[in-house]
Order: sequence, then C-alpha cells, then structure tokens
Amino acid sequence: METPDSKTTASPPQQQEPDLKRPKMFTTTSEDEDAATTTPGDDTTIKKQRYKRRKIAIFLTYCGVGYQGMQKNPGAKTIEGDLEEALFHAGAVPEHDRGIPKRYDWARSARTDKGVSAVGQVVSGRFYIDPPGLVERLHSNLSPQIRIFGYKRVTGSFNAKKFCDRRRYVYLIPVFALDPCAHRDRESVLASLGSGSELVKCLQCSERGRKVVGAVGKRSFESKSDVCPTEICSNDKDTTLKSEIKEEVSGLMDNGDGDIRNSESVNETKVFQNEDDAKKSETTESGISSNSEDANANPEIKDEIMVSIENGDDKNTKSEDEAIKGSGFCYGEKEKERFNRILNYYVGSHNFHNFTTRTKAEDPSAQRYIISFDAKTTFTVEGIEFVKCEVVGQSFMLHQIRKMIGVAVAIMRNCASESLIQIALQKNVNINVPTAPEVGLYLDECFFTSYNQKWKDSHEELSMKDYEEEAEEFKMKHIYSHIAITEHKEGSVALWLHSLNYRNYPDLHVCDNGDNITSEDNNGRESTMIETMTECTT
Repeated sequence: METPDSKTTASPPQQQEPDLKRPKMFTTTSEDEDAATTTPGDDTTIKKQRYKRRKIAIFLTYCGVGYQGMQKNPGAKTIEGDLEEALFHAGAVPEHDRGIPKRYDWARSARTDKGVSAVGQVVSGRFYIDPPGLVERLHSNLSPQIRIFGYKRVTGSFNAKKFCDRRRYVYLIPVFALDPCAHRDRESVLASLGSGSELVKCLQCSERGRKVVGAVGKRSFESKSDVCPTEICSNDKDTTLKSEIKEEVSGLMDNGDGDIRNSESVNETKVFQNEDDAKKSETTESGISSNSEDANANPEIKDEIMVSIENGDDKNTKSEDEAIKGSGFCYGEKEKERFNRILNYYVGSHNFHNFTTRTKAEDPSAQRYIISFDAKTTFTVEGIEFVKCEVVGQSFMLHQIRKMIGVAVAIMRNCASESLIQIALQKNVNINVPTAPEVGLYLDECFFTSYNQKWKDSHEELSMKDYEEEAEEFKMKHIYSHIAITEHKEGSVALWLHSLNYRNYPDLHVCDNGDNITSEDNNGRESTMIETMTECTT
C-alpha cells in the first residue's frame, strides 16, 4: 500500500511563449503616414515618405505640328506618347505601369488628327501628384510645344471622355479662301487667254489670296491694282463662270526693280499636281496645251511678261486707271451673312457619314449632334486676315470638321450649290466632298457641364477659366503664328483651293447639271438618284 508520504503530485506542463509576428510592410499609405524602415547593421531609423495615387484631371495645350495626332500609335510620334513618358519621368506613374495606361485609368477628352493643335485638352487618370511641383517636373520632360496649365482633383469615377458634354473646335480660314476669284483653277486661267483680262498661274503661289492680271500687258508698280469685270468661260464641261476679276499685283514686283519675287523658285510647283496627269495631252478650244500656258514652267511666257512690263504694252488690259484699284473682296456683312447661313445647315442632329472616312451610313456613330456653327470674327496674323469658324458639338468623327469647312468654302466660291449640304447629310446618298487642310484646325475647349453641376459642392469646377490668360498667350505664340507662317511658306490653303474643281470633286456640281448620285436602298443595293437644277437653290 502506498503511504501518504509516498504520494507525489504531477507538476503542470510549462507553457512556451508564442513567437512575435513580423510587422507587415505596406507599399502605399495615406499621404499623411510615414513608413519606417531600419537599415541592417545600423541603429538609426530612416523615415521615407510614401504617397497615394490621386484621380486628377490635367489641363494641357499643344501645337500639333510634327505630331501624328493626339492618340498614341505605335511607331508614330504622338502627343499622348510624349505625355505618358513625361508622366513616368516626373514620378506620376510607377515603373511597373509604364506604357500600360489602363492601369492608371487613362482617358482623353478628345482626339485630334495629324497636325491639329489643341488649347483646352483634358486627360484624366490616377497619378502620384506629390511631392509638390508636378507641373514643373512635367515641363522639364516635355517639348515647348506641349504645356501643362494645371490639374484638379476629381471623383474616383471620373472619366475625361465619358464626362465631357461638349467640345468646341475652331478653324481659321483665310479670307481670301472665300473669294471666288482667288487662286482659280487651271481651266479658268486657260479660258481667260485672249480676253480683256488674262490670268496666270500663281508663281509658286507666293501671292496668297491675290489675283495676278494678264499673261501679257502693262504692269503698274503701285501696291494695288484691279481690272474691270469680265466673263470667263471654262472649257470643263462647258461650264460658264462669270465673276468680277479684280486683280492685285502687289508683291509680284519688289519696289519696281522688275524682279519677280521668289524668282529662284519659278519652276513648276505642285500646285496642280493633281491636275497635270489628267491634262498632259488635253488642249483648249484655241488649240493651246494646258501645260504650255503655265507661266512658271514655260520660260518664254515669263520672258513675255517681263518684256511687256518693260515696254508698257497694254493690248490685253484695260486702261491703267482701271488697273490701279483694290481687290474689292472683303468679309463684309453680306459675305458674313451668307457664310453663316451655309454653316447653319450643319446645326442639329444629322447623319455625317459623307463627312468622315470608314464609317457607313448605317453605323450609329455616324449620327452626330452639332449645337452651333458660326463665323462672326475676323483678325489678322502675320499680314493674313482670318475668319474664325467656331463649331460646338457633342462629339466629332475623323475629318468631320475639315470636310464641313471644305464644303462650305466650295459653296462660298460658287463651286457648288447650298443644297449640296442637305444632299450630303442624307443617309442614302454617298458622295465625295473636299477636305480642308488640317493646319487651320484646333481644339478650343472641352466642357463638363453635368459633372460640374453634380459635384459643385465637393469638387473644383472643371473649366478653362483659371487658365484663360495662359491659353491666349500660347495661342498667339504657337498656334496662330504657326497657321499664318505655314500659309506664307507652304501655302497649304492656296494649294488646296486650286484643287476645288469638278474634275477632282465631280459631286460638287451634281445639283447643277442633273448628274447621278450614288445611293443605296433599304436592302443595301446601289442605285442612282437624279438631282436636277430645279431642286437646288442658288
């Protein structure tokens, strides 16, 4: 038996203390938190501040010369490509998100075509905006052609494209482009030969918007001259063009020394490059080859001009008193009223499939809504007077604005009837319309009316009001000056005007002679629709 003394009590097992868990490391914290890290082998603690991404809207401007548009395109130099790289180098985009805009919710308010500029472009995304000085860091990594006005905090769901209600574009068209007598086509020049007022092809198109009187005849060295009205008969489809030919020869001679300006480049230019191939073997009714009448390509005609200047021959011109007057064309109230009436045809909801490319009439995206379209302001830059055409719409398609301007200019120059716009807006009609040069177009502003109304109590207003002075300065320094200088050097609009003829755009006179228009019925089968002169307005 066991005695009480022999009884032993079992001792409870000893509990081991649990291991302490290692602290978690956070990659991002709030902007007010600090993450402390310890350097191995050192007792000092180094504090490194970490920042959180913020959803912002960035306001920027750029001059589109040298760029292949706004949208990023592999292998092409684009505004978006340069901006994304600048955001990365400025620390707004981390290394693992570089070149992948979806990861930081990238969006743009509008896309601009090749060579098109912008004043009020807006992009949005989630970026690291701290430490302060993001705009300065961006500028240090951007070309002077791209400037950042600033940025504003927006809601987490904001998207620059989806939240943009309206977009306003501006097209600067030179006043001379609206003058029916300026930069006439080859047919008009040939038809004028032997008449009281002969026309010559623009010498390198160096005289922008001016008409040069006479292949031969007396020249005055005064700064301005014009001639009396005359009738010009075109040989193209027996069309008769009647207009007043009021000529300016200022600038053709330099201070009366008898030298033709830009004489070092009097060789054949590309002004009529679209017409030369079709007209090489074609002759006029008088038996004169179209190429032989080119004053630039034929040195004999150039010599004849110089001889007639020196001898004072006036056999093909009116009296000298009639030849010393101004051009006579200006963008007055009558011209303004007509041009704005033409532009007003575009206002409203229409099918613009004829004013873009690669979009069929049945595509819902062809239906666009234009809020306003007017041209009420003129101003002069680098000696060229421009008309400011402002169009406001919900959204626009590729080349849509340039084609709308192209048709309006063709109508102002009496190359087409006003009813052509109404025909082109029909869903079952397919026609080819001219496209104005890209250099005069720029995005003026993007509007966020609904967003501002909804979030006005908690977020800043998204508008260009805070950047008006900077925007105006950039426009004058980069955009306006670029448009004017390009016209002086290259004559993009002047060259384009020479192409506005029935050979390049046969659909322009479809309302005048009852030609057929290609159309489609409800089953998608092509048919023809006859538009007669009685159905058109003059």
